Amino acid sequence: MTELDGITVVTEPSEKILNNRQLSDYEHQRKDCLEWLLTFGKNPDKVDGYAFETVRARAYRMDMFYRWVWESEGRYVADVDHEHADDWMEELAYQDKSNAHKDNCQKAVQMLLKWRHHEHGLNEWKPEIRFNSGASSSQPRDFLTREERSKIREAALEYGSVPSYNSLTPEERDRWRAYLAQRFEKPKSEISPDDWNRANGWKIPSLVFTSLDAGLRPIEAARATSAWVDVENEVLRIPKEESSKNRDNWIVGLQSRTADMLHRWLVQRETIPMYDNTEALWLTRQENPYRSRALKHLLSRLCELAEIETEERSLSWYAIRHSVGTYMTREEGLAAAQAQLRHSSPQTTMKYDQVPVEDRQDALDRMG
Repeated sequence: MTELDGITVVTEPSEKILNNRQLSDYEHQRKDCLEWLLTFGKNPDKVDGYAFETVRARAYRMDMFYRWVWESEGRYVADVDHEHADDWMEELAYQDKSNAHKDNCQKAVQMLLKWRHHEHGLNEWKPEIRFNSGASSSQPRDFLTREERSKIREAALEYGSVPSYNSLTPEERDRWRAYLAQRFEKPKSEISPDDWNRANGWKIPSLVFTSLDAGLRPIEAARATSAWVDVENEVLRIPKEESSKNRDNWIVGLQSRTADMLHRWLVQRETIPMYDNTEALWLTRQENPYRSRALKHLLSRLCELAEIETEERSLSWYAIRHSVGTYMTREEGLAAAQAQLRHSSPQTTMKYDQVPVEDRQDALDRMG
């Protein structure tokens, strides 16, 4: 058995998160992984492992990755996969960290997934995002254009809506009642006019419009509470204890129509039983916070509804945040973008200091 003395198998932060059974399972998997990396990791065919110091240095970052997955999923996950890895790479791309740190995190995840590839049959991972440790910042991959932002707003207003109850014939109501029974996972006989109002509710529009204004990170959408919303002053007030960077209190501007939607949603939210014992601003139908995967699925549905082409693009909820940064920088400058996006470091905001290609083309035409 390979000697693991000097490598922390289970870190203190992970130990605090897991229950006894989860802790036992995680410790078992970690030992298997670390021992394999030390014995076979570099070249499995030649039984050539990575150097002890290399594994020791990256073991903690692998643990960071696991903890991020648990927070993102809201549960313990042992079988991390490619989608988890790609989501974390995208999260890292927007963090106020050096590219050297991001590159090291990526190498750690590559080692972890190499073990899962050889020992658990997972396909080989090819990262969608690469970090250049010699560069000062990484460039986000994709964002929504101005036209697409408008289309997403319109799609959010249309998403999941149903015809007015009073405008339907008895036969039509019966068909829509069957649809709502499936949607809300309740017996058809229990569907009432209140369910029509809920179907045409303000949860999704308020979530989407707020994200389009504030550039909410997925973790912020998950952590958002009703106490963040200041409708009267048309702002979000994010306490430093609940912000993803945990450094400053943030006051984030909102459009008037977004504030109105949030007001409507807060009123409606009070009538929905699943919110009785929680301050969470938005919950899925499964009563979970909206996390990376749920938001990515929602954006995919909205793009489909808005007829936005996504086949050749890598769009996640961060595409919304990137669009806020790009156009806020263009309209008001880096300082405004830094405040709106809650960046602690101006360097992070610099990635948005770019002129869209259509404007550069117009400039060339003017230049002759």
